[in-house]
Amino acid sequence: MNENSKAIREWTIVIAGVVGAIALFVWFSSQSEKNRPGEVYTEQGREHIAVGSAHPAYNSNPPTSGPHYAEEATWGIYQKELPDEQLLHNLEHGGIWISYTGIDQDTQNQLEALAKKDPDKMVVTPRAKDDAKIVVASWTRLLKLDQFNEAEIAAFINANKNKSPEPNAQ
Repeated sequence: MNENSKAIREWTIVIAGVVGAIALFVWFSSQSEKNRPGEVYTEQGREHIAVGSAHPAYNSNPPTSGPHYAEEATWGIYQKELPDEQLLHNLEHGGIWISYTGIDQDTQNQLEALAKKDPDKMVVTPRAKDDAKIVVASWTRLLKLDQFNEAEIAAFINANKNKSPEPNAQ
């Protein structure tokens, strides 16, 4: 075997190894994405709209993507509802939105305490239109619960926070 053939064979092996490693990385990444907690919803875009503008119906309740206001809410805990269109911008920035309806004060306190443990990129609000007592939202994902489950909510937060189109936006 001449030197040229040997070099070609060695480079072929190196290139095949690199391609194989990249393929494995992509495959494992996609598996990790599929295994994140929460029900997945098809992304509906991220167009900014004027406050009060009409837009197509969202595909989830509460919404997890779609047309939204250009200004997000300040991260934190609220005692009043905020517009879905405003909170979608928070989700686009990698945030987690915990909303609730029909829960007692003790459960509300537990949700707020959980959010205070990890206040970065968290919003907690009441939301009358929720179809579960507690809903945890991230970009294109929802977790719906009829009772407080700290471990399940924390797992959702840990897996889904900053998994969005603009995770580093402030």
